[in-house]
Amino acid sequence: MKKIVFTLALTFSLVGFSQEKLPSVSLETINGDTTTIQNAAEKSDITIVSLWATWCVPCIKELDAINDVYSDWQDETGVSLIAVSVDDSRTVRRVKPLINGKGWDYEILLDTNNDLKRALGAATVPLTVLIKDNKIVYRHSGYSPGAEDELYEYVKKYSKK
Repeated sequence: MKKIVFTLALTFSLVGFSQEKLPSVSLETINGDTTTIQNAAEKSDITIVSLWATWCVPCIKELDAINDVYSDWQDETGVSLIAVSVDDSRTVRRVKPLINGKGWDYEILLDTNNDLKRALGAATVPLTVLIKDNKIVYRHSGYSPGAEDELYEYVKKYSKK
């Protein structure tokens, strides 16, 4: 009986955590406009949201690694990437120059109050989530070389192309 109860509890807990709804959070665009993460994410069938900061070396390495293959990913799956900077009011002025220097072709949003970071329960950055139908279907915290390959496997799994 204990095994059955344990198995049922485990099953229901996994079902509950398998997909969480994308939180409703307003963010600022790099041009100073306001949008929501939902509006930004619904522009494509599947969206990668990467929380990053200018002072975070692993964040920049991850976004650089994805940038190297991003156009191929887009051609093959139609995925889009939204890079959400969690730089605060003191460091946010570094975002635009860094992006211009890197030549990233991502949509850039600013989370200077860390509202999205808090809503996603992110303790640290980088945090990468994959969005499908306004639900988080994959999440990964941290970065090590090659993590982008695992991310792309999930992108292919959830894309319609």
